[in-house]
Amino acid sequence: MKNLLYINKANDYAMDVGAEVWHPMVSVIHFDELGAIRHSLNKLGVYAIFVQDNFPTEPAYGMGSYDTSKGSLTAASPGQIIGKADDGHLEVYHGWALLFDAEFMRGTVFEQRLSDYHFFSYNVNEALHTTEGEKQVLWQLMERILRFIRHRQPSPAADRIVQDYIVLVCDYCLLFYQRQFQDSSAQRSDVLTRFRQVLTDYYARQLHQRYGLPSVKYCASELCLSPSYFGDVVRGATGDSPTRVIQRFLIDRAKSLMMGGMTVSQVAQELGFEYPQHFTRYFKKHEGMTPSGYVASMRKP
Repeated sequence: MKNLLYINKANDYAMDVGAEVWHPMVSVIHFDELGAIRHSLNKLGVYAIFVQDNFPTEPAYGMGSYDTSKGSLTAASPGQIIGKADDGHLEVYHGWALLFDAEFMRGTVFEQRLSDYHFFSYNVNEALHTTEGEKQVLWQLMERILRFIRHRQPSPAADRIVQDYIVLVCDYCLLFYQRQFQDSSAQRSDVLTRFRQVLTDYYARQLHQRYGLPSVKYCASELCLSPSYFGDVVRGATGDSPTRVIQRFLIDRAKSLMMGGMTVSQVAQELGFEYPQHFTRYFKKHEGMTPSGYVASMRKP
């Protein structure tokens, strides 16, 4: 892709916007100190967290766009494209950015908890809307990291403190996202309703004949959500994963079809299983009995 700025190291972005470099593998940028800077469309090879009061107007981020609400947090991981192509305009941003090399966090608690930090794979239009207090907590942490690396030469002992700070930032991000999920009851209800409709429409459109069983990735895409964000919303609303919700939908549909007179083979085909025996194993795994055993139990006087 043309006009990409490749952020292969944490300080590549800092050097591009004119921020000072203090650590070879960690960059903390206070945008308020920079004045007006140009836009850039960035291909990341690092982890990045932005907590700002403003973002570029209509920037690109994968398949999504930024939420420019005052006090928003966005995060991205290596391999993602984030930002806005340079159009010749300069803009003043307010807030902070933290970028760090994956190698810097190798073997730390960060790696152990990375599977919990789903926000690194959210679309930016799924940004965290920080409260004023949450924003200040994150800004203060980034200021502390910047102050520390400005006055300490990198060393194993100093780096451990910086690594702990980064984990603390990520833990706060996770905590604040959980607060947002809990507060957004209307959004959760809407997503669940639309989720069920996506599954219903999947079969109404006969997509199972081409693609087999519906997937979490397909459902998230139909709802214009990243799979990670979609999963967190569903878990927050139901306590179950999207996979489990799909499983229950399939089992319920199978029961209705069988009680309506379809054979096991017909139900397997109607749901999108490749072979009837696959459906039988699936049903038994989740219900503790075979499909035919379920039908027989329901027809007992």
